[in-house]
Amino acid sequence: MTSIETETGCGQHELAQVNIARLRFPLDSPELKDFVDGLDPVNAVADQAEGFVWRLRSDSGNATDVPVFGDAWLIVNMSVWRDAEALTGFMYAGRHRELMSRRREWFEQIREAMTALWWVPAGERPTVADAEERLLHLREHGATERAFTLRTRFPAPAGVR
Repeated sequence: MTSIETETGCGQHELAQVNIARLRFPLDSPELKDFVDGLDPVNAVADQAEGFVWRLRSDSGNATDVPVFGDAWLIVNMSVWRDAEALTGFMYAGRHRELMSRRREWFEQIREAMTALWWVPAGERPTVADAEERLLHLREHGATERAFTLRTRFPAPAGVR
């Protein structure tokens, strides 16, 4: 399925997404102040966004202290959405879009896949281990029904798996 085609979660499935980033500076550094200061407002908007279902968070209220791939310089963002349209509607609007435009100031540019999407049964919440596995699958096999990107999407599975 291409990004021009439309897919929906059809009520039986929801769209999980993971996005990891390698920090250029420590989270408490002056260089990352604008990013860190933007987390709570952006997360508050996400929590109220049309089609938002769930996001990974720790006791801090965000997920910047959740380990991923055993690398202290990587941070993870993981959420579940009704469908890709809901996710992109949030991603490319408002404060999130403003922060995304500055990502090269805060994060290293990595050539391998740092973002993956996959369908989960409605109500299922993915783990960081699930996200790591999907990213590794995408890196090794490219976009497939198991792990894909916004540019190369796959429809929600028919029926319940």
